[in-house]
Amino acid sequence: MNKLWVSLVAGLLVVTTTPAADNKKEVERVENSGTVIKEILDIPDDIPQSLLDKSECVIVLPSVLKAAFIVGGSYGRGVMTCRTGEKFTGPWGSPTMVALEGGSVGLQIGGEATDFVLLLMSQRSAESVLSTKVKLGADISAAAGPKGRDASAETDAAMRAEILSYSRARGVFAGISLEGSTLRPDNDANAKLYGTEHPAKDIVLKGVVMPPPAADRLLATLNHRSPKNASGD
Repeated sequence: MNKLWVSLVAGLLVVTTTPAADNKKEVERVENSGTVIKEILDIPDDIPQSLLDKSECVIVLPSVLKAAFIVGGSYGRGVMTCRTGEKFTGPWGSPTMVALEGGSVGLQIGGEATDFVLLLMSQRSAESVLSTKVKLGADISAAAGPKGRDASAETDAAMRAEILSYSRARGVFAGISLEGSTLRPDNDANAKLYGTEHPAKDIVLKGVVMPPPAADRLLATLNHRSPKNASGD
């Protein structure tokens, strides 16, 4: 009888711990996102500080392969983190996994592997991406992000856009248009990362889970470089 109970308990442990244990790719994606954002923000001439300070959320998609967008059905994956609180005024919080799909991205990427950084400049854009698939340039206005050290980099197009997009390939950093591509929550990846199923909106807006250790660099970098929301919303 004792052996039977031991077998049953062991079986339950396998069932309950498998989702959390099977998250190596998701953990690496979050860690890589932290590395990418730190490297990019450490260069003053990349993302203007004034724009970062006015963003509600940041999306980082590390090492997106050009070939992934040429082969139908493939996409880039990454993480999205937002300032916490009802009005996005708190510290940067738990990341949610996101997916960037197709469009004309494959024709625009300049290198074999490209890092993307997207700044979400409005609450509407943040809530839309957290809730459903959105098409950039149609459902949500998007523009190539300007570069520079100060507010003079904020062009008219950038001031109107709800999402500003940047790319880095082979060490070259530039604004890039992602119009025609789509963004959506990657809920399957969230379930693997956190070990439980939660909608992306609950992870970000309701704080139903604590940030995983893999997000330490990502959140520490953003909280250090842009601790306060200057959007005025």
